[in-house]
Amino acid sequence: MMLDPRALRIDPSFVERRILDFISEQVSAAGLKGGIVAVSGGLDSSVTLALSAKALGGNRVRALMMPEQGLTSESDITDALEVAEMFGVTCDVVDITPVIRAIYSALPNYDPQDLISAGNVKARVRMIINYYYANRLGKMVIGSSNKSELLTGYFTKYGDGAADLFPLADLYKTQVRQLARHLGLPRRIIEKVPTAGLWPGQSDEGELGVKYELLDLILLGWERGMSVESVAEELGVGVELVRGVFERVRRSRHKRVFPLILRLSSNKSELGSGSSWGGEGGRS
Repeated sequence: MMLDPRALRIDPSFVERRILDFISEQVSAAGLKGGIVAVSGGLDSSVTLALSAKALGGNRVRALMMPEQGLTSESDITDALEVAEMFGVTCDVVDITPVIRAIYSALPNYDPQDLISAGNVKARVRMIINYYYANRLGKMVIGSSNKSELLTGYFTKYGDGAADLFPLADLYKTQVRQLARHLGLPRRIIEKVPTAGLWPGQSDEGELGVKYELLDLILLGWERGMSVESVAEELGVGVELVRGVFERVRRSRHKRVFPLILRLSSNKSELGSGSSWGGEGGRS
């Protein structure tokens, strides 16, 4: 079978070494003093914080926990602070509630029933705070998006999708869990229900309509250039489910590319390459 779960197994020690070198080299090459990591108390940000601290030293990393009143749980704040303490990182808690309320009140067409638009404001407010700290402290923003999220477009463009580095971007969600166990993160964080925390009751798998264990195998089939029908047959799932995942990848491509530039000259530069993360992948 091409899509056996064993195909997603990683060598966590090897992956850890590669990521530590990547973070260290990129921060050094940029001439910056360290890293900024937004933390939520969840799996991905906890792994990113742990790796950043191991790569740079905890004293060169600043963690930011940015809760919203009435939505972010105390347990998530506690978990984020615990992981920061585990790896010797200072974690600032910045309440975003006054900021998002001010933005909502300033928008003539604000609609609280439009959960996605309102939720994306929160993600972009957190991005602004990340980069304020990065500018103020001379550090690089280290993002925590994984391959499953990036390929399906399950992130906010210029929100959590905005960072200088994505150390986990070539790891599926299930692979990030493997790495988390290797790093010794608390079990409750590893097994926590994944959520972006943008509105009450939100969960990744609820929005995506599929468990990560299955989603990652479907995406692996897409990466290997398999057809919708072949993936569905091999995994024993419906064709419509697989087609829906492939469509998510296709429709979200604009979120993974730099803004396109109209070429008006023959001069060569890095501008307007339109390069994307994730390539073209499988057939729909």
